[in-house]
Amino acid sequence: MDYSFVQSLASVLVLGFAIGMQRSLTYRRTQERSFAGSRTFALIALSGFLAAWLEGKYHGIIMAVTLGIVLMLGLTYYLKVRESRRWGMTTQIAALVTYLLGILAFRGEMVWTVFIGVLVIILLEIKPRLQSLERHIGPSDVNAVILLLAMSFVILPILPDRMVDPWHLFNPYKTWMMAVIIAAISFVGYVAIKIFGQKHGVFLTGAAGGLISSTAVTISLSKMFQKQTRLINNYAGGIAVACTFMYLRVLFEAFVIHPELAWRLGPAYLLAAGSGLIYSGWFYRHAEAAEIDLKNSAISKNPLQLSEAIKFGLLFGIIYGAVALVQGRYGNIGVYLVSLFSGLSDVDAITLSLSEMAKNGKLVETAAMTGIVIASVTNSIVKLGIAYWLGGMKLGGKLTPFFLLTLGLMGLGLWWAVSGA
Repeated sequence: MDYSFVQSLASVLVLGFAIGMQRSLTYRRTQERSFAGSRTFALIALSGFLAAWLEGKYHGIIMAVTLGIVLMLGLTYYLKVRESRRWGMTTQIAALVTYLLGILAFRGEMVWTVFIGVLVIILLEIKPRLQSLERHIGPSDVNAVILLLAMSFVILPILPDRMVDPWHLFNPYKTWMMAVIIAAISFVGYVAIKIFGQKHGVFLTGAAGGLISSTAVTISLSKMFQKQTRLINNYAGGIAVACTFMYLRVLFEAFVIHPELAWRLGPAYLLAAGSGLIYSGWFYRHAEAAEIDLKNSAISKNPLQLSEAIKFGLLFGIIYGAVALVQGRYGNIGVYLVSLFSGLSDVDAITLSLSEMAKNGKLVETAAMTGIVIASVTNSIVKLGIAYWLGGMKLGGKLTPFFLLTLGLMGLGLWWAVSGA
């Protein structure tokens, strides 16, 4: 017996059954009738498998069976529209894909068969989430997505990937690519805020805001705290979780540019993020149930604008050039000074700059790691100062242990990584 044949056949039947089960449960939740359930989808998958098998003996079988499947699906769609006046054809398309999965499985592409089958189930299951997303996204957000696509696939490919200045400091392609990376991360956070927002509270919003700007989250929540001082754990927790996601954001940015450097930064930033999540959980458990309106705050504004991308591109270019200049004159001490001053306002540009320089061999990894940590520590101290200044001693005092814990563990992780080098 050919066990690989039996395994492929069984896998196809399970995938077809699973897709059909998802369709049946969906129609049951909406109290609607479906032309096919789990058994029918399993048989459709089996039809594709058998058609591919018989094609080797009777040429033209696949074409004939495919035509029959298409005609059947077309007829079911016509009857559905005529009887219920519903125009969606998701189930018919899912059935056609299930049939094709049967053919793909027989051809020996089991990894792709399973991958696509699982992907189909996920796409079918996320419909309510997509509908929620569509309700929260407006025309300006669609324009922002178009802008991101244009930045990524129209502008970026035509920029020269070489140094264009006499000092060999400015690479248009890499500078714009950094702007695209930050714009994409920020937009993910913005969409998360649009979806979660007030419905799921300040903690999830703070986490999403940390993908955009933890400094903006700190400023917004510190100002709002003065009007609702009894909700100190809510506001402190929102700031804490935003700063925690800043650590993860920095690690991700380093990974995109220079995975080896991110691997060495991992202990420092994962210790900081892990302790930050635990501390934020403490805030969450002691927070009061209350609605906090974040619609008009700075973190609810779309960060994906051409002007913002240009500003960040210029900032990255300036910091990259500054690091290259001072490193040549003053060595690593100069790099650390630039990191210190950069961290006063932003950690993204210095993280990407040092990661890029370490990748190209212009800076040793230990110096790049130390510079990134210095910028992160400086930025965290600035945010703590903002909490004291705008939120008062009560909010600042509440957040001080959080920053002492996370930054202390970050320093410990850096020492471990550097000493082990």
